[in-house]
Amino acid sequence: MSQARHRELGLTDAEYERIRVLLERDPNEVELAMFSLLWSEHCAYKHSRKLLRRLPTEGARVLMGPGENAGAVDIGAGHSIAFKVESHNHPSAVEPFQGAATGVGGILRDVFALGARPIAVLDSLRFGELSSERSRYLLDRVVAGIGHYGNSIGVPTVGGEIYFEGPYEQNCLVNAMCVGLARVDRMVRSAAAGPGNVVMLLGAATGRDGIGGASVLASAELAEGHEKRPSVQIGDPFEEKKLMECCLELVDRGVLLALQDLGAAGLTSSSAEMASAGGVGIDLDVDRVPLRESNMEPFEIMISESQERMLAVVDPSRIDEAMAVCERWQTGAAAIGEVTATGRIRVMRDDAVVGDVPVSALIDGCPLYDLEPEQPADWLYGNEVSLDRAADPDVVLTALLASPNVASKRFAFEQYDSIVQSRTVRRPEAADAAVRVACDPYRGAVEAVLECAQNLACVGAEPLGLTNCLNFGNPEKPYVAWQLDRSVQGLADACAALEVPVVGGNVSLYNESESGPIYPTPVVGMVGELPDPARAAGIALRDGDAIALVGPFAPSPAGSELAKLRGDLANGVPGVSLAAVRAAIELVRDAVRAGTVSCAHDVSDGGLACALAECAITGGVGLRADLDPLVELRGASGEACLFGEGSGGFVVAGAHAELNALAADGRERGVDVVLIGEAGSDRVDISAAEAELSVSLRAAEQAWRSLSPS
Repeated sequence: MSQARHRELGLTDAEYERIRVLLERDPNEVELAMFSLLWSEHCAYKHSRKLLRRLPTEGARVLMGPGENAGAVDIGAGHSIAFKVESHNHPSAVEPFQGAATGVGGILRDVFALGARPIAVLDSLRFGELSSERSRYLLDRVVAGIGHYGNSIGVPTVGGEIYFEGPYEQNCLVNAMCVGLARVDRMVRSAAAGPGNVVMLLGAATGRDGIGGASVLASAELAEGHEKRPSVQIGDPFEEKKLMECCLELVDRGVLLALQDLGAAGLTSSSAEMASAGGVGIDLDVDRVPLRESNMEPFEIMISESQERMLAVVDPSRIDEAMAVCERWQTGAAAIGEVTATGRIRVMRDDAVVGDVPVSALIDGCPLYDLEPEQPADWLYGNEVSLDRAADPDVVLTALLASPNVASKRFAFEQYDSIVQSRTVRRPEAADAAVRVACDPYRGAVEAVLECAQNLACVGAEPLGLTNCLNFGNPEKPYVAWQLDRSVQGLADACAALEVPVVGGNVSLYNESESGPIYPTPVVGMVGELPDPARAAGIALRDGDAIALVGPFAPSPAGSELAKLRGDLANGVPGVSLAAVRAAIELVRDAVRAGTVSCAHDVSDGGLACALAECAITGGVGLRADLDPLVELRGASGEACLFGEGSGGFVVAGAHAELNALAADGRERGVDVVLIGEAGSDRVDISAAEAELSVSLRAAEQAWRSLSPS
């Protein structure tokens, strides 16, 4: 085999030599294809695995952690919640509709692979500036793809976030999170076991779509062209719906000994991961794999990323039962191999072995690389000015409310069916789900975790576990390595401080193009327990409500949306006391559960003025607020108190007597609770030292609802 072939498949010369040493010979075509996928960055995490060991992964409620298809936590009464977030960034940048749609399909399979029924999808999307024609095209097609797949399969999209920043112009980010419900006694692991047990392929027939996707698309930088379009998979949500129901029935019957999604690297990845987890080997006969294209070579069958497929292990005595269930659901099924005691993946065609690789070489043999992080001396990204520095506070508020990063994303959520299963506590438009990663990678990651926990507190939920997706540029570049290193440390420190275990996640690297890298973007998803959904607070003010600011919120213009509009983005974001934020989270959570507050909203993009305006708009009632107590408490300017950003701030509202009691409780716990105003009138009136604003509720709402992708 040509020495250049391994380079075409993404392997370095040193990696190829390591493969030769592990095999004690040259790999053949099938084996080289298998190694190229499983040793890709996308599958092997060779630049990030060492960093991920820093994350806390243990907790009293954790049932399944990193290494399984998804994480799972115990919610009592014999039930568990399974959840995970994954990326489909590169495919979505090349073919946005199918890239986003199959991203949803893949994360659904990860969850029902545990035997959990998917009950909700959330998404985190990043695009270039909305003024760009390419960004508007990607936004339109990605949102359509997500809506098409989720709506068709009947799983509601209950929330998400969409941000627009210049560095995502060529590399959009499409991260999808799925949450599922399972009976603890029916959960299935991915570990294959029991030599002689049958390996079954369930679902759609195998074609050439997606071949090499993990190595070609997801483990290298994107060029300007679209020559990689053929590597994007094609999804069929109706096929997945049948597959999901079939798998869940098989799980409920206790037929399946192990179950694994076929995602990146297809049969190669699923079989090797199942064998590795179980300490066994697997023999596969590619002649038995149902194909939808003719003349497919063994290596193509092994690395195809055709969608809507699962690999299962079944006791031979229950094969007929499994086949009958598949037939009833009109789901394809074939016995394509068996579990062995060899510790090897063997691939057969025409009764001959065409591939024979130790499982340990595929899964554990890939070299792990040490990063060479180096903090950049200068700000890496360009800034554009879109707001006059002399603009008065009224103009600033309406500009921020109309900013694509703050404004309502109703146009997107209207394309999703958010109540298809009637289990949604809040519809997407009414929920908090925005996480801004600021200019400092460490503090940005900390803030991502804190904001998720704050959002849960606003509905009275206690965090049980966290999943994450780390989206970064090329880790071989020192400044990207520094961003990745600092972000992982931020995640680790914040999770440890909140005592929230990380139960799984995903890493997406090489998100950059000729124009440069994306912003470092750790996306965090958190699941919490809500004892009484009827007590979940909203974000709507009620006429006559008292309004208070809770928490150690110390507003700063650094890294804020206002700084972006003024072209002032630069390195540096103020730190925050994790212990103080945790205390505020617990105070607000307890207040919501007790019914003390009817409105709770975290302070995020656009600062306190925008948070107050959003509560007013949602409630259809104006407000009057005096932020002078915050000016005095934090020693900040009036403008910073209006529009500055930082962690640990909550806007809460309720009856005057209740908020006075909350303030007293806060004093006992060492948590700042500052009464700042009252709901009423048809205007948003806020003063802060030298800065004052007065905007009609109608004008504020028009600005907030003005966003349109057209």
